[in-house]
Amino acid sequence: MKVTGVLPLFFPSCRRLWPGRLAGLSLTLLRATALEAAILAGHLLLYPTGLIRERHPAALPAPGDGTARLPLRPAPPVVLLHGFIDNRSVFVLLRRTLAQHGRQRVESLNYSPLTCDIRTAAELLGRHIEEICARTGSARVDIVGHSLGGLIARYYVQCLGGDLRVRTLVTLGTPHSGTRVAPLADAHPIVRQMRPGSAVIEELARPAPGCRTRFVSFWSDLDSLMDPLETACLDHPDLDAHNVRVSGIGHLALPVHPAVAAVIREALDAPHPGDRITGGLPVA
Repeated sequence: MKVTGVLPLFFPSCRRLWPGRLAGLSLTLLRATALEAAILAGHLLLYPTGLIRERHPAALPAPGDGTARLPLRPAPPVVLLHGFIDNRSVFVLLRRTLAQHGRQRVESLNYSPLTCDIRTAAELLGRHIEEICARTGSARVDIVGHSLGGLIARYYVQCLGGDLRVRTLVTLGTPHSGTRVAPLADAHPIVRQMRPGSAVIEELARPAPGCRTRFVSFWSDLDSLMDPLETACLDHPDLDAHNVRVSGIGHLALPVHPAVAAVIREALDAPHPGDRITGGLPVA
């Protein structure tokens, strides 16, 4: 799958732009950079709106914004899980498009920015999912996780028996085999757990026979937080995994770009991840 891009915004990625590489900057990369900067600015404005825990109405709200919606379809609830030092506001556009295309239940979960352990966050996610299943009457859910959120969800599925509850897990820019970016961030314990060779990454590499969850992993060729870039691909012999390459957009654009959202919908609706998903998504 291909999408189109964004400039790296974080200091560790600046090494890609030092003299000797500046000449190789393409128009696509410049466009991607501008898009990433715009998304960052917009997200900073929306960030306070995502600090409050989401309310769960007893009944589905009637559409009142004048936006056309497709008929509601019987489908598992979709749980959206944000990345490191973020909150549910990152999914404001994705949840809207899912609702417009007939998803009856879309819920965003916040975990504390003080979370210091992926295992603890995965246990908390499991409790949330049990509550969602009890409240909605659904036996299973789908999850879309951005960055660290995808790693937390994968740990829940693989190591805590979450494959019983999670039908499809979509990850967006998730460091499945660990990322080496931003070495100075190692002061935070959860960042250390996202490093190649960490105990958590090694746990996820262990055999997982019989895992019932289907995985779809989106990775971008301009993701400045993935080092190497292919760490956002999920490669495990026991997992039913499909990797989707997104060309031309950066890390922050993955949960926002409409072309990515369209393929996320396909991934959630497909009986099998590879049935309706192509190998790349061009967006530029």
